[in-house]
Amino acid sequence: MIKKTLYFGNPIYLSLRNSQLVLKTPDADKLEESFKREAERTIPIEDIGVVVLDNRRITITTGAMEALLDNNCAIITCNSTNLPVGLMLPLSGNTTQSERFRNQIDASLPLKKQLWQQTVRQKILNQATVLNKNTGAIVKNMQVWANEVKSGDPDNFEARAATYYWRNLFPTLPNFVRGREGEPPNNLLNYGYAILRACVARGLVGSGLLPTLGIHHHNRYNAYCLADDIMEPYRPFVDDLVINIMQQYPDYSELTLSIKAALLTIPSLDVMLDGKRSPLMIAVGQTTASLAKCFNGELRKISYPEL
Repeated sequence: MIKKTLYFGNPIYLSLRNSQLVLKTPDADKLEESFKREAERTIPIEDIGVVVLDNRRITITTGAMEALLDNNCAIITCNSTNLPVGLMLPLSGNTTQSERFRNQIDASLPLKKQLWQQTVRQKILNQATVLNKNTGAIVKNMQVWANEVKSGDPDNFEARAATYYWRNLFPTLPNFVRGREGEPPNNLLNYGYAILRACVARGLVGSGLLPTLGIHHHNRYNAYCLADDIMEPYRPFVDDLVINIMQQYPDYSELTLSIKAALLTIPSLDVMLDGKRSPLMIAVGQTTASLAKCFNGELRKISYPEL
């Protein structure tokens, strides 16, 4: 079952009652009984996968947080500019977590290089599909690069493909440069990638893996290196959605509520994995589960989605 993504952009009080997340508007207790019922609603904790808190006047009880984390929910907090800035995940998400941690830590360098090769290859292929679908640009070169990626990507085909991809993805923005602090639609991409990162980190925890210990990314200040690795082939799904949003909302310089609502559909996007269609959040769980099997020796290939 696909989990819900909840976004809170206004002041609200979140608490727990009978395994339900209770949503109460400010001063609801002061209203008449008939209005009080309308000012309060509940959602089963087990139905929630991601919670986005985007207002400084939101109050959430520790009981509600505990219940959300116990059900492997990712809690995202936003800063004063309404961009995701924090991510909270459960410490334990799998019954054999200690064993899986050990397998992950003991993974050989050749295995990690092979896994990174698979990751880069599928990322480039998915980028090529998005580029061809939305712009009609030549992508045969990207398909060749994907097939030529070697173990560990020593020739850095990922960067070569990214340069070509971003230079051609937005034909109406010939000077576009991808960067966290760059001009729009970087704001849309940043927000979308933050939601995707939370989904992937949640999936890793649920599969009993350490999101910190990457197969390629090794930034000492990055707490989600493995999430950043595994989300790479999923990024083009966000890019494709951003292009659709740009066409629907010509003024995308600001992250309006409508644009945020569109970006929050990322966990429910349809993706093809192993010949079957499923929501992105479900596919991520299958990807992370296959990664855990690669670490313990059951598999040699990660299951990644195709566009």
